[in-house]
Amino acid sequence: MGKATGFLEYERINPKKRAPEERIKDWQELKLPQDPEVLKTQGARCMNCGVPFCHGGVLLNGMAAGCPVHNLIPEWNELVYKGQWKEAYQRLVRTNPFPEFTGRVCPAPCEGSCTEGHIMEPVTINSIEHDIIEKAFAEGWVAPTKAKPTGKKVAVVGSGPSGLSAACYLNAVGHGVTVYERNDRAGGLLMYGIPNMKLDKGVVERRLELMKSSGIKFVLNTEVGKDIPAQELVDKYDAVILCGGATKARGLQVEGHDLKGVHFAVDFLKANTKSLLDSGLKDGSYINAKDKNVIIIGGGDTGTDCVGTSIRHGCKSVYQFEIMPEPPAERIEETNPWPEWPKKLKVDYGQEEAISLYGKDPRNYLINTKKIVGNEKGEVKEVHTVEITWVKNASGRLVPQEVPGSEKVWKADLVLLAMGFLGPEDTIPNELKLNRDARSNIKADYEVFETNVEKVFAAGDMRRGQSLVVWAIQEGKLVAREVDKYLTGKSVIK
Repeated sequence: MGKATGFLEYERINPKKRAPEERIKDWQELKLPQDPEVLKTQGARCMNCGVPFCHGGVLLNGMAAGCPVHNLIPEWNELVYKGQWKEAYQRLVRTNPFPEFTGRVCPAPCEGSCTEGHIMEPVTINSIEHDIIEKAFAEGWVAPTKAKPTGKKVAVVGSGPSGLSAACYLNAVGHGVTVYERNDRAGGLLMYGIPNMKLDKGVVERRLELMKSSGIKFVLNTEVGKDIPAQELVDKYDAVILCGGATKARGLQVEGHDLKGVHFAVDFLKANTKSLLDSGLKDGSYINAKDKNVIIIGGGDTGTDCVGTSIRHGCKSVYQFEIMPEPPAERIEETNPWPEWPKKLKVDYGQEEAISLYGKDPRNYLINTKKIVGNEKGEVKEVHTVEITWVKNASGRLVPQEVPGSEKVWKADLVLLAMGFLGPEDTIPNELKLNRDARSNIKADYEVFETNVEKVFAAGDMRRGQSLVVWAIQEGKLVAREVDKYLTGKSVIK
């Protein structure tokens, strides 16, 4: 433990972000560099408690509690406090191959389960992680990984966080890895699902270049199951890992859902990032929210990203619709006890920017969309809603009930559906006749990852359903371990 009384002496200091009125003018990252002395004191706040729940990585009440990749958090907090940054980096990458991603986009379930957070503010684990890896890159400590070749070949389908994680670990033990990606750039969700202001694509490319230097091959613009048969990979490689994600977006089955101007959020975000990278948005090949009244149906991180992106386009107005009630300002211990993930109101960067620009939070809770109305050209012009309450039906299940007289009509020129995903696309599972679970995900037991087809494994959102980036990274690591065992009979991957 760095300083026994650190948690009593120092208050939590959150990392600073650029002011909303400044950052909405560009697509650069939000965070500002932190003072090393501030980081030192924040590391000193770690209590090194007897049972550190921060790296538990378990599911409690259906939510992540602690770090799914089991980061050695108290150890690298202490090392940062002592100024031993290289040792802190070495500890960090023992469990996490991509701290530069999780340090930016992870919601930090570790902080939700921090013992100090049970009695006061939790340690700033996420920002310390971010600064450790950025210092490591700046100092040149991050280098390509080489290993004695085993002669075994593995195909990874999908280059999102689970696919990259699996490729990284398998390459590190000497297997020849080829990653197949249907887009023009590798990275999957990290590249095209998360806006640049939250995860700069230069950060993603930096990691991809390291992986290429390590010997990992990337085949882009190639959709397995369409451009090449999935069976061809099964025949050609010693093992195949499916990490294609849960990319089948959830639609809205109401009147007008097919009008012009109604889009899935993922299509909106992807087109924006691609155009930004290709031309700085000069090619116009994206869904533009400029001067439009934008309605975002659904919340979560994707909804927030749509808010931030629409504002940067110069939208006229932006609102978010949430069918669930507004979360409480603080954790309710009776129904949401520590160390569960704290279900409390969070004002994220998109909401901050909307408040700064329009003077109010864009979120509207307990609201249900009844229909979408268009003009004579088939373009969306209105969204009709009704307020709801949640009541228990005869079987005790909570169901929405409309509030009489609460109907409302909203002006809308652009409607974005951010309601999550239903599961993986059907092309590969249907071709290979893979077993599916009740939610249509590829059926493969956790920590085993084998499908019903010989040599074929599945991991990440394609196996577990829509989840966190950090869970995908962990599944990539564990499926790499199982494939390594399958190929060699043992594994040093932990």
